Amino acid sequence: MIGLGAALAYAGFVAMCLAMERHHEQVFRTRAIPPRRRRLLAALGWLLLAASALATVAASGWGLGLVLWAGVLTATAIPLSILLTYAPRVALVLAAAPLPAGLALLLSVS
Repeated sequence: MIGLGAALAYAGFVAMCLAMERHHEQVFRTRAIPPRRRRLLAALGWLLLAASALATVAASGWGLGLVLWAGVLTATAIPLSILLTYAPRVALVLAAAPLPAGLALLLSVS
């Protein structure tokens, strides 16, 4: 569940970054973001971060889960910031890669 929380947090951060013009231009080579896409990406980012919090809390309880979630946020934000600097398109690919594996793990555990 913690791995799923990390994957969701990373994907949420990527969605929030893509809602900004600078990072959107780095990945898609166009600076203009339609307003609807910007709102959708921002909302998706917040939703994925909330789901990440729920996954870590489900794994460790409220007390330790929220502390663990803060660590997961830090551990996923640092590599993303480095990837956005040196390889922005790789950051987008890595956002989608762990989600299917995490969801399959979640379904197999229950």
